[in-house]
Amino acid sequence: MIVTCLDLEGVLVPEIWIAFAEKTGIEKLRLTTRDIPDYDELMQGRLKLLKENSLKISDIQAVIKEISPMEGAKEFISWLKTKFQVIILSDTFNQFAGPLMEQLDYPTIFCHDLIINASGEITDYKLRIPDAKTKAVKALQNLNLKVIAAGDSYNDTGMLKQAEAGILFRAPNNVIEEFPQFPVTHEYEDFKKIFTDMAKQL
Repeated sequence: MIVTCLDLEGVLVPEIWIAFAEKTGIEKLRLTTRDIPDYDELMQGRLKLLKENSLKISDIQAVIKEISPMEGAKEFISWLKTKFQVIILSDTFNQFAGPLMEQLDYPTIFCHDLIINASGEITDYKLRIPDAKTKAVKALQNLNLKVIAAGDSYNDTGMLKQAEAGILFRAPNNVIEEFPQFPVTHEYEDFKKIFTDMAKQL
């Protein structure tokens, strides 16, 4: 059996932090795992900016409610579920994911948790486990499953390398150039074809 593991932001939905940056006008919040490979460095910078600007979880959740899946994403994942088992492996947080999962008809998602105080301030974050995406793929393989993984950022490349096959979807040039071993696509119809072709080879 083949399991497909997909990143969420940048593959199925727009980047949450970029949307929040546009809402608040805080340019540094636009940085994502496409820009900074070290996830802890990225998150500590975000937490610092939230504190400096007195921004709370409710402020981010209000923006998330306005985010819709990328055009064609819902149809793509519906198609994918008819062909394979599908798991979303994301470095987003459970406190963010709910409204987005609803719009995608509730696929399975593994992500992380925010630590929030009684005032609604985000004080820290808690990883499910370090390098969770790669370890999730490895765990599936230990169950004698084969994995096709897809993502767009530095934090996806571990799972892409661990999987039997990996795909970059709408990745920035810096990631494409550093990881030339992975096929690249920018359109969902092509994405479908690559999944289908790779599955035949496994």
